[in-house]
Amino acid sequence: MVSVYVICFLWGTTMHLVDLAGGGHNSYASQAPPFIRAYFVALVVLDPLVAVLLARLRPVGVILASVVMALDVAANYYVNWSRISEQPSYLLRPLGLLPITVFALFIAVTALPFYQRLARIRSRSAEAAVDPAAG
Repeated sequence: MVSVYVICFLWGTTMHLVDLAGGGHNSYASQAPPFIRAYFVALVVLDPLVAVLLARLRPVGVILASVVMALDVAANYYVNWSRISEQPSYLLRPLGLLPITVFALFIAVTALPFYQRLARIRSRSAEAAVDPAAG
């Protein structure tokens, strides 16, 4: 499960870097209010941060992943709502809302058990560090 999260967040980082390389900090200017544009730019830092935290098996990474994706989905649907309303098949484009939505649903289903698993791993690691004979 860690690898799915990490790969998807690194893919998101790549997509946002491509957007920024193509249009600079105004990449999202034509279609998004300033606070959403700022969030999309911030994803260049937030997405890899989530990936690193999860690769290091930090439970806080699951929390951050959930928040980042909830905001990302909300922002993307807000920005694209007129297109979706006019042409519902817009949701099915392979690069766009479809992968964002599928990944967000994956996180919604897996976040709690994943968080609990990482918390147990961290707890056992901490116990073993305190009492080497217990490990």
